[in-house]
Amino acid sequence: MKVAFIIQRYGADVLGGSEHLCRLLAERLVGVHEVDVLTTCARDYVTWNNEYAEGTDRVRGVTVRRFANARTRDIAAFNRHAEWIYRNDHSRADEMEWLKLQGPWCPGLIEYLRRHHQQYDVLMFFTYLYAPTVLGLEVAPQRSVLVPTAHDEPAIGLEIFKDVFSKPAALCYLTESERQFVQGRFADRPLLEEITGVGVDMPQQQRYPRRTEHEPADAAESDDPEAHADSSSASVGDGPSRESGSHLLERGAVFRRRHRLYGPILLYGGRIDPGKGCEELIQYFSEYVKEGGDATLTLMGVKLMSLPEEPFVRFAGLLSDRERLQALEAATVVACPSPYESLSLLALEALSAGTPILANARSPVLVEHCVRSHGGLYYADRDEFVECLKLLMGDARLRAGLGRNGREYVRHHYRWDVVLGKYERIFAKVKNAR
Repeated sequence: MKVAFIIQRYGADVLGGSEHLCRLLAERLVGVHEVDVLTTCARDYVTWNNEYAEGTDRVRGVTVRRFANARTRDIAAFNRHAEWIYRNDHSRADEMEWLKLQGPWCPGLIEYLRRHHQQYDVLMFFTYLYAPTVLGLEVAPQRSVLVPTAHDEPAIGLEIFKDVFSKPAALCYLTESERQFVQGRFADRPLLEEITGVGVDMPQQQRYPRRTEHEPADAAESDDPEAHADSSSASVGDGPSRESGSHLLERGAVFRRRHRLYGPILLYGGRIDPGKGCEELIQYFSEYVKEGGDATLTLMGVKLMSLPEEPFVRFAGLLSDRERLQALEAATVVACPSPYESLSLLALEALSAGTPILANARSPVLVEHCVRSHGGLYYADRDEFVECLKLLMGDARLRAGLGRNGREYVRHHYRWDVVLGKYERIFAKVKNAR
């Protein structure tokens, strides 16, 4: 089967929830199907500048066809138009102007799709929000599958998105919360709907202590996600035992040494952006420090906002996949502050690593992960954030239990074999329906 993935940005160095999901899925399907990714030349979603070369590329075995954007985004002009359109009566033409101003505006991609769509058995569109999806779904809706990554935000109330959710042959949701949200908002939808989720690789658990300089050895043992494993099963091949006390074997030690981090860590990963809740996160964490908290807030990812010059805030930069896992293992707690999530790979990756999460209660998806997994806590305001963080940082046994629960949750609900099986069934139904 030949499948086209249509996405606004694509690349191993591109950060973004839908973009990351698209890449993960494409890389796993390329060995089974013939996969093309149709995307723009943009790396940055703020300006949509053409940074990648136009033409055909290969990214981790996947064929990527890039098309140049016809314009960059004037963020001030877009914000003015968006603020007006959300608050005033307007026409469909006004909404199409909003779509064009938002970007990416890539006529070449849509023209390629119109000319070559018949060579593909399935067209997979990722995220409802951008022009490649809105315009691309008009080309061959009977062979189109939409992964909407939808959540409650002002844009989803625009009339143009009623067509987006009604046109495709199938909708693939990432969580039950997303499914309920979409079904409550859009009455006209395809008959074929499925909660497909996304696969998460389970990190191999190691027998090493996980403690900081402020924790006694017995607390460290209870904080190990596999603390209840039979320690007598260790052999010479397992390396030095815990009794050796080697700090070089501690969980997350590589990340801690590289970034000179000591003591408890609250970790955030992703776009460091006010829209992802990072500004509020820093404000709340500052209050935690004022009340006696001694942890360090460490942020990894692309920095799109200034950070305060405070000793308790550290910027780790954009990390490789391996370094990201090391950071998740080094963290005492992982913060998930975004109020707008359709899945949150950060939360799932933290849970898979056995690290508890502290999540924003304004995101139904994050609350769903916490409640279903019993792997984290969630907060609705600053005071709840501070009290939850104090509890998590101060109770190693609680963290150990949440960590074990989180790993089991990911193992049962987000294994790649289960996820890929769901997509395969959808592909077959869409192809056979023609």
